[in-house]
Amino acid sequence: METLQKPELAERAGKIVPLLRGNAYWSEGHRRLHPLSIEAMGDAGVFKLRVPERYGGYACDSRTLTEVLSVLGQGDGSTAWTAAVWSIATWLTCLFPDEVQDEVFSTPDVRICATLSPTAVAIPKGSGYTVTGQWAFMSGALHSQWQVIAAATESTGPIMALVPMSDLEIMDDWYTTGLKGSGSVSTIATDVHVPAARVLPLGAILHEQYASRLNADTPIYRAPLLPTASASSVGTLLGLARAAMGAFMNRLPQRGITYTGYTSQREAPITHLQVATAEMKVDEAQFHADRLATQVDTNTTWTTRERARARADMGAVCQLVKEAVDILNTASGGSSIYDTVPIQQIERDVRAINLHALMHPNTNLELYGRVLCGLDPNTYYL
Repeated sequence: METLQKPELAERAGKIVPLLRGNAYWSEGHRRLHPLSIEAMGDAGVFKLRVPERYGGYACDSRTLTEVLSVLGQGDGSTAWTAAVWSIATWLTCLFPDEVQDEVFSTPDVRICATLSPTAVAIPKGSGYTVTGQWAFMSGALHSQWQVIAAATESTGPIMALVPMSDLEIMDDWYTTGLKGSGSVSTIATDVHVPAARVLPLGAILHEQYASRLNADTPIYRAPLLPTASASSVGTLLGLARAAMGAFMNRLPQRGITYTGYTSQREAPITHLQVATAEMKVDEAQFHADRLATQVDTNTTWTTRERARARADMGAVCQLVKEAVDILNTASGGSSIYDTVPIQQIERDVRAINLHALMHPNTNLELYGRVLCGLDPNTYYL
């Protein structure tokens, strides 16, 4: 296995940013990632970030993952978001029995999509379950070989399971205002049989009761699910924030402010305030992302307050990046509404991420506030 450290992985990701940026418009129009973007990510090692070393992966920590995804986000939000989802699903796969991992990771550069919502029903049958139902918002499903599904059972609580994409049907329903290129379609299972070996109780996963023996001594595979998923999600937002600042500054020298005496927008005091305010918000977002990733990488025991704060840190990144991008978008003028101007796509992608159920700033702040006030959290997703 090739051994790479964080700077090298981020450097590799940086080399494909121009290609991702160039393919972003195509991905938006076709509502899926450009094939060349997928190929480039494979060449850069993106699909191996959370794969165990015994399969040729990098088993990287959360700080490394955040940095790589933030670099990808500077090229295209949909690409970085999908890469983040694939990394979370890959991590989830590493919780399953080792023989299941052998099967999944036998495919080079395997891509796995995932959901935590048990919107299907699993009925015990033989040595496994028969699953019927569907899942929405399946980012990366169009380019994946496996899906981690969640399903309700009648008596034993919800389960998570690994299913080949060939067993599922795709519903082409991804018509959205943001993250269009992620191809986050719905998937459907109709009487799909899942062997018992590829099934884990969701409750066990939420309590760090994992089934892999060979991963048990690797810190990243011992961390709790929700903090790990939270830390895996924020890099895309940081990249989009940096992309917004870069796009704004690139246009700044050529722009005046229409119907004013400013022939150069960069001479206007309002522009100075806007740029500085946005930059400070991005700095704050970086702080919360770093604290979250460090906590996931170093904590060995987790209090309820620390778990809630992990989600609050993720929500803070969402909120601060949205505020920063809103400032820059507002300052970009009427000409920025054209599809070919990057800031409008960045703004829509950031808004879409902020609406994600697990990332929504208000939901996460309320959860953290409940815990700070001495109340029990009103969710199992900690």
